[in-house]
Amino acid sequence: MIRIGNLKLSLDDSETLLTKKAARALGVSPRDIKSLHIVKKAVDARDKKDVHFVFSVDVAISGDEQKTVKKLRRGDITIKPNEDFCPKIAPTAPAKRPVVIGAGPAGLFAALTLAKQGARPILIERGEPVEERAKTVRRFWQAGKLDTSSNVQFGEGGAGAFSDGKLNSGTHDRRRFEVFRTFVEHGAPPEIMYIRNPHIGSDNLPRVVSGIREQIKSLGGDVYFKHTLANIKTKDGRVIAITCLTSGGEVTFETDDVVLAVGHSARDVFSMLLNMNVDMEQKPFSMGVRIEHLQSDIDKCRYGEFAGHKALGAADYKLSNRYPNGRAAYTFCMCPGGEVINASSEEGGLVTNGMSLYARNKANANSALLVNVLPEDFGGDSPIAGVELQRRIECAAFALGGGDWSAPAQTVEGFLTGRKTGFGKIHPSFLPGVCEKNISEIFPDYINETLRAGLSGFSRLISAFRDGEAVLTAPETRSSSPVRINRDEKMQSSLRGLYPCGEGAGYAGGILSSAVDGIRVAEAVLKI
Repeated sequence: MIRIGNLKLSLDDSETLLTKKAARALGVSPRDIKSLHIVKKAVDARDKKDVHFVFSVDVAISGDEQKTVKKLRRGDITIKPNEDFCPKIAPTAPAKRPVVIGAGPAGLFAALTLAKQGARPILIERGEPVEERAKTVRRFWQAGKLDTSSNVQFGEGGAGAFSDGKLNSGTHDRRRFEVFRTFVEHGAPPEIMYIRNPHIGSDNLPRVVSGIREQIKSLGGDVYFKHTLANIKTKDGRVIAITCLTSGGEVTFETDDVVLAVGHSARDVFSMLLNMNVDMEQKPFSMGVRIEHLQSDIDKCRYGEFAGHKALGAADYKLSNRYPNGRAAYTFCMCPGGEVINASSEEGGLVTNGMSLYARNKANANSALLVNVLPEDFGGDSPIAGVELQRRIECAAFALGGGDWSAPAQTVEGFLTGRKTGFGKIHPSFLPGVCEKNISEIFPDYINETLRAGLSGFSRLISAFRDGEAVLTAPETRSSSPVRINRDEKMQSSLRGLYPCGEGAGYAGGILSSAVDGIRVAEAVLKI
């Protein structure tokens, strides 16, 4: 097949025109196009007077494709690269059933890969099934009663289940196509295969996640919820079993292989591994706030006179700047038409995050506005010193908010001037609510200084960042893990048979890269 890039369509054009445009680019008749498949679709909004779509397509044509491409000598017309991911077949299944701990994207895809190879994995999750978990989380947001085992951080689907289901990633691993295909197979929108910055939507994720779970079970796997890892039993420096706490008491699973995909908020697990002398190290992470604008203002900034066009949907952005103090400010996990959510997982500690439904049709846009935090900022040499720094910030925010799960928040003008301004046209979306407080009180000076520099610098790129009525809600502390559980070329930790995996172990950053890492680790368990 031939891959053709840079095919342009106006916002009002039908995608059926792609066949004619592809034929023109190749110098052939449209009748010579035997098939056409979209592989990329993006909005080009660099010229606000000419916002349009840009496509890449794969086509099959009559005649010699290699000769056609060679004759054209164009960089945007090539023979389609080999992007297929063909799983290898494991020579034998492990002698004992492998155990996967954590049912986020890393754990789900590790378990699914093992199940497809006949390994009959046991998948352990401390939280609830995704359907029950969604109800528990909603009750927390509305009534303020936190379940410390099943919340935005813990439960089937992982933290990504309440983040819009974004599939952005810098990974070029071919396994990513397997992840996309699996999501679509279980009900994700088909366009995630080709649109720029694909998302599933937090409202679609429960169906997708439960579908993957049922496939694991149909292939011989077992899934246990409300099972909290309590201990990893060892002999001669390797794993022999794990124990879990349940409502009915302690249960033990004998195994030679444990995939540890617990997520970046499993602080009890980090402490347990530290006590077991498993090799870990400090890892840089980021902290900051959630910033909210009117989505209509972001649309105008990004799309100009085309804002609101039905073909475009809600606009997003991604911004980053580095400053003389050696820090960087950047936006992360931008949620068009979404809401700021309570992502707390510990009593007395407040955490924010962002979420969008698939339609992205709520009034506000929000994004994390973050500053990098380095190991020398942690205030200690322990591998989990970054966890303690996170916890101090979260506890300070909980206290500043009044101790009733209200979040401290203020306008950009208030943050920059130190004055109370009240909230104006942008209504904070956080539940159960916010209280106007000076959020700089909870952060170190380097965070506050860099946030202020970021607001100033980003205002030159997107004018909405000059809006003094934009709302800052604090704190965002769980963007990534402050710990890395070291592993070798065989994906094992210093404890043989323990396979650190995904974002919590420090090897991924988001749904897609976590899922890819889950597949890679499962392959290591299978020795393929």
